[in-house]
Amino acid sequence: MYVDLDLNLTDEQKAIKQRAHEFARDVMRPAAIELDKQSPEDVIAEGSRMWAVFREAYSEGWHIRGFPEALGGTNLGALESHIVNEEFGWGAAGLAIALSVTSFPFHFAASSPDPRIMDEIVRPFAEDRKGRYIGCWAITEPGHGSDTLMPGTRYFKDPDVFYGLTATPDGDEFVLNGQKSAWVSNGTIATHALAFLGVDRARGMAGGGVAIVPLDLPGVTKGPPLNKLGQRELNQGEIYFDNVRIPKSFMLVPPDAYNFAIESVLAGANAYMGSAFTGVARAAFEEALVYTQNRVQGGVPISEHQLVQKKLFDMFTRVEAARALSRNALVFNSKTFPSMVQYSIASKVYCTQTAFDVASDALQLHGGYGLTKEMHIEKVFRDARASMIEDGSNDILSLTAAHKIIEQYVP
Repeated sequence: MYVDLDLNLTDEQKAIKQRAHEFARDVMRPAAIELDKQSPEDVIAEGSRMWAVFREAYSEGWHIRGFPEALGGTNLGALESHIVNEEFGWGAAGLAIALSVTSFPFHFAASSPDPRIMDEIVRPFAEDRKGRYIGCWAITEPGHGSDTLMPGTRYFKDPDVFYGLTATPDGDEFVLNGQKSAWVSNGTIATHALAFLGVDRARGMAGGGVAIVPLDLPGVTKGPPLNKLGQRELNQGEIYFDNVRIPKSFMLVPPDAYNFAIESVLAGANAYMGSAFTGVARAAFEEALVYTQNRVQGGVPISEHQLVQKKLFDMFTRVEAARALSRNALVFNSKTFPSMVQYSIASKVYCTQTAFDVASDALQLHGGYGLTKEMHIEKVFRDARASMIEDGSNDILSLTAAHKIIEQYVP
């Protein structure tokens, strides 16, 4: 394992790191390599190794690592969360995301004062040790992707730019109609969705809301699992809503609070991506380091050639820089109210780009072997490439952060 430059880590934090690393090494990575070779349908089929990963993760309590102790969680702090996120990202990017997003709706709903939500949704998830309750973040749509993540811009308040999934009040209920796109992580296996949807069209995207939606309700259907380039062990797929009725109390965030909610979620999600893909970058670097010490050319391991040594050093430096930025951003925004979203976005953009760049360099050091399916770096490269698009494309996220930097700058 890498040398952690934080000399203040406690024995407990070191133990958490070791435990997370072992789970990533022994459970996640072998499963992800196997699932990567399968069709999207086989990945989620009954008896698939994906379900075994979920069961083991739930049995060890990884799904509630951020939950309060009153609900049975370990209530990990920000630093501990970063440590776990990095180790899981090192193990397998797709499964790391699946195991993170599964808790998102339930963790979000845990702040609701409604006893029905606590009794029917939150507590059953917190007590689950077999992977029966699985969450998804239903925000992306066929007609809307990164433009849902641009609060503070004029587009966000344009009435002509509105969610495809809408919620219409009807007595004590909301009626949901519309679709979420094939990029919803855990989309076709989820039991519950945290749905970001349109409520007040006059405000544009700023008139959105956030609802917890059980996906066994009448009118909910799902599309096929998505067949994609990278993170193939991560199930993704469409969700359709046809006159789906939810109690008004299930609307956790109304339009008046939506801007604040989207920025908070954006800060948290991007901080997570930065930490997880620091782990992916580290995995790529380690693959290169091991390979170059064993691959012989010119009569010596290629790690003895100066050009290779320089490349390894540059990769090492970028991984360490990614860890420093992602860890500081996550810890800072966990203690800052309101969050300064530009730091989380900087973490996501820099660390995912770093993961891709380091994976590309690692693949290059593997030579032709790096292109073969037998080499793990080939999968890491594909997984890293996907990260620069998911949870908001890096280009658009950069613009969102730029607006915040300009808005908050004080000379």
